[in-house]
Amino acid sequence: MLTDKNPAGHGALAVAYIIFGLNNPAMKSILSDGAASALALAFFRIAGAAFLFWIVSVFTPKEKVSRRDLFLLFEASMTGILINQLSFVIGLSKTSPIDASVITTVSPILTMLLAALFLKEPITWQKTIGVFIGASGALLLILNNNVVTREGSSFAGNLLCILSSLSFVIYLTVFKNLIMRYSALTLMKWMFLYAVICSLPFCWHDVSVIDYKALPVKTWLGILYVVVFATFISYFLIPIGQKNLRPTIVSMYNYVQPIVSSIVAVVVGMDVFGWKKGLATLLVFTGVYIVTQSKSRAQMETEQSKSKS
Repeated sequence: MLTDKNPAGHGALAVAYIIFGLNNPAMKSILSDGAASALALAFFRIAGAAFLFWIVSVFTPKEKVSRRDLFLLFEASMTGILINQLSFVIGLSKTSPIDASVITTVSPILTMLLAALFLKEPITWQKTIGVFIGASGALLLILNNNVVTREGSSFAGNLLCILSSLSFVIYLTVFKNLIMRYSALTLMKWMFLYAVICSLPFCWHDVSVIDYKALPVKTWLGILYVVVFATFISYFLIPIGQKNLRPTIVSMYNYVQPIVSSIVAVVVGMDVFGWKKGLATLLVFTGVYIVTQSKSRAQMETEQSKSKS
């Protein structure tokens, strides 16, 4: 049963987005070293995850997918993985991690609007207030970050990060019914397989020219983290949240990423935890809580039917 208070859904998303919070600096470090291009890193991420999902599927019960749904999974793969991954990694290579983090704050707003358009979810005052409180907390945290970064920002990079967020929001809302029909493993193994096939023409040259023997251990460890944790494990967990929570609530977990990045910065001595970070964290979780308490379309329809009877 779909419920916004589902512990498994919230737990899965919390873990996934904590991992994502560590992913941006990991990928930026790989790209800054110049050992692998953005297209090569994106392909490693997509192909590595596809390999792991299909290996795991060999040892689990098979789930039959209809021919029509195989086509829908292809479409979902284009928005949820291919466009999302390629545009984000290329965008991150052209802009700063802070700008990339700021852009993630628009995802819940876009999700709320698209959920109203495609899923007929109501845009209530409570949901709107929750989304903007969470966004204000994330922006306060990001814009008052004391960590000095030398990476420059660019319009093209920021535009690609926006495209990445928009494509994933489309996936969350348009393919909600498809996500509900299959297990996380079935969804991911097919979507990542399609993404590998479609990404080959764009990425193969960059992958083939890498001097793999010259790659430092740090780069290999970074790629391993991006593939295993930030892709395979995270993308396995996200559908669990999608099956149990409304798209707007799922997207609210984007606000966890800057919190994780700030905590890491404090732990490694790059920043200090002050009242602004405390306030920002409080705003983020207050926003998530308010959206969780807002009424879904099903709840409103149930209340209306009870009032008429």
